[in-house]
Amino acid sequence: MIETWLLVVTLVLPRIALLIAYFSHQIPNNNIPFIGDALLYVFLPRLLMIIYIYDNMGWQNPWFWIHIVVAILVWTKGSHETYRRKFRRR
Repeated sequence: MIETWLLVVTLVLPRIALLIAYFSHQIPNNNIPFIGDALLYVFLPRLLMIIYIYDNMGWQNPWFWIHIVVAILVWTKGSHETYRRKFRRR
């Protein structure tokens, strides 16, 4: 089972929360090889957390859908802000 603090904190600070969980040996059981864990941690930590939730709790759990919605909001909003900032400078 995934710790509740990890589920909550990864909504806001996924990379830091996963790092703390790794060093405190609270990373959930998963089928991803270590290199996959490391690459997803560096490039897509939200996706890594979604995979952990799916592996341990299933797709019908509300935490899965909450993390999916937050990931979509962050990725779409972040892309929009970057695009707007880039063209505002010109």
